[in-house]
Parts: sequence; C-alpha cells; structure tokens
Amino acid sequence: MGRRAVVLVSNDLSFDQRVRKTVATLEADGWEVDVVGRLLPNSVEVPWTQRATRYPLRFTRGKEFYAELTWVLTRDLMRRKEVQLIWANDLDTLLPARIAGWRRRIPVVYDSHEFFTEAEALSKRRLQRLVWLTVERLTMPSCRSVITVNESIAEALAARYPRSRFGRPFVVRNMPMRRTEPIHPNRALWAQYGVPADRPIVLMQGAFIDRDRGGKIAVNTLEHLPDVTLVLIGAGKEFDWAREQQPKWSGRLHCIPKLPYAELFPLTASADVGLSLDQGLCGNFYFSLPNKLFDYIQAGLPVVATDLPEVSRIVNEYEVGQITPSSSPQAVAETILTVLATPRATWRTRCERAAEVLNWESDSANIKRAIERSMNPPSD
Repeated sequence: MGRRAVVLVSNDLSFDQRVRKTVATLEADGWEVDVVGRLLPNSVEVPWTQRATRYPLRFTRGKEFYAELTWVLTRDLMRRKEVQLIWANDLDTLLPARIAGWRRRIPVVYDSHEFFTEAEALSKRRLQRLVWLTVERLTMPSCRSVITVNESIAEALAARYPRSRFGRPFVVRNMPMRRTEPIHPNRALWAQYGVPADRPIVLMQGAFIDRDRGGKIAVNTLEHLPDVTLVLIGAGKEFDWAREQQPKWSGRLHCIPKLPYAELFPLTASADVGLSLDQGLCGNFYFSLPNKLFDYIQAGLPVVATDLPEVSRIVNEYEVGQITPSSSPQAVAETILTVLATPRATWRTRCERAAEVLNWESDSANIKRAIERSMNPPSD
C-alpha cells in the first residue's frame, strides 16, 4: 500500500486552485491523497479528484460553525486507517489536524494561505481575533512544518514564534502551473457573456471581491475612462454592489459570476489590462500576493496594481505592468491609460518571460521539503 495523506479544507473544493495544485504535487510524489471539506447547497462536482469527502454542516458561520467543522474533521481523521500525513489548509483546519495528529502520532503540515489572524474580518472584532490567536498559539508553534504564500508572511510568522519548531515557514506562492501550450487570445469569447469587444477590456477577477479588494474603485474609474469596458469576474460583497451599478454605465460595466479556471483563463488572455487593487488596510491584505496577479501574468495580461510590498516587487521586477500612485479612481484610470498606451505585444512578451519563472513548479519543491521535515524532523 502506498503512502496516504489526508488534506483538510473548510471550503467545498470547487474553486480552490491552491489545494488542487497541492494535491497534484503530492500525487506526483507518490502519495495517495484523500481530500476532506464541506458540502454546500450549491456545490458542484469536484472535477479534479475522485477521492473527495465533503460533509454537509448545519451551521454556516460563527462559533457554532467552527465548532462543528472541528468536530467533523477530527472525527473523520480519527476514523481513517493507514494515514501517514495530515495536510491542514488554513488555521480553521489546524486544530482538528493537530488533535488527530497528536493522538495518532501522524505528522502534520500546516499550509497557511493567508495571514489568518490579521484578516480584515477580524480587524474590528477583538474577541474573535483573540480566540483565533489563541488557537494559533496552541497549535502552530509545535508544528514542525509550516508553509505560507509569500516571504513577508513567512517573516512575520517566524518573528511571532521565534522559538517554534517550524523555524521559518517554507514559501509556496499562489502561482499557476507552468503552461506548455501557446496562448491564443480570442476576443470573440466575450460575446457569450454579452461583453462587446470593440473597446479595450479592463478585467478584475477574484473568487472574493469583497470590501477593500478594489471592486468599487475599479467601477468608479469608468468616470474617467469613457472608451473602456470594465469586466468583473468573481463573487463577494463589492461584486454584488457592482452588479447593481451596471445600468448606470450603459453597457460599459459587466459582472460575470466566478468561473472554473479552465473557462476563466481564455477570457483573461483576451482582455487588455488586469486589475489588482487590494487595499492594505489590514495586515493580511497589506502582505497579500493574490492569485490573480500570477493568473494575469500567465495569460500575458499587463497589470495595474496598488502599491503593496509583495505585489509591487513582482510588477516592478518583471516589468509586467504599472503600480498606481494612489487608490483614487482618477489615479487608477490614468495608470490604466498609461498601460494601454504601450503595445499589447510588448506586455505579452514581458509576461511570457516572467511566466517562465513565476509558476507553481518554481516553488513546489518546498512542498516535498516541508513533508520531509515533518516526517523526519531534526533533533529538537
């Protein structure tokens, strides 16, 4: 029997590209991987694995939800046989992973997809943040392997827990897998979504276009961009707000619900500018390095982004777009016009060059290193 790993998530797996790539990497290294998550009323079939177990939960939010999630995941792990590794994605799955790992002597790898305790949702909820900080302090320092999504968060976690067993987290950025086939932009694809292709198309995509992710800023740039069409693809509070604004902009604003990556990528490649306008108003956003940045680059799409340290480092180093001097709609609009003034072929060439380096395979060796450290730890 081969080595078996159990991967825990708190979502329904349908759109989690990071988990999908992690599972593919584990399988390529010879692991049999079972994935455990939630079943939602609107969940679609998981197309990339036949080994998914998804549980319906009675609660969808609050302390009752997290208590039920912890119970369900712990129970699942305690019932499984022949498990050699537990992979916990984000802090809301780490407690059950550590409980089962301790009781069954199974090593745990913790993959922190964000700076969880510094998330915007916790920034004004002192009690909830204290609870999650307590969970983190009880579970993370004793992990021998921690992975996170960029250098800034890795440094922050290492500084927060200088005496931890994990030392400095491994970094695996949220980058797409390396593409081997050429990119073929096709403007005609937009017609099926009712988007006219006779003007430059500025795109903002994201699974969660929520508050402070720049959705409202993007829409308000249209006041200064009379010859541009803006498309938002995703979900979230600001996405919902943008949908309500569509009549105001007379066909220049289009909102498309989030799409599977295979359907999204051809549209991304057929736009003219990609927006990454996250606001650094909390630690999690300030240190963020969003998936969409790398998706734009892989698609040959130049980027207009806000001046966050990790994002700016990528955009400036690889010359794949422009950093806007401020988050005002006028400043963002002027930056978009600057990018549009440079030939599209120039941006595509730069993005293709960057994509040779900025892909999942460049960082995925750290997954194997994290497993090796977890299963064969150095002497404490």
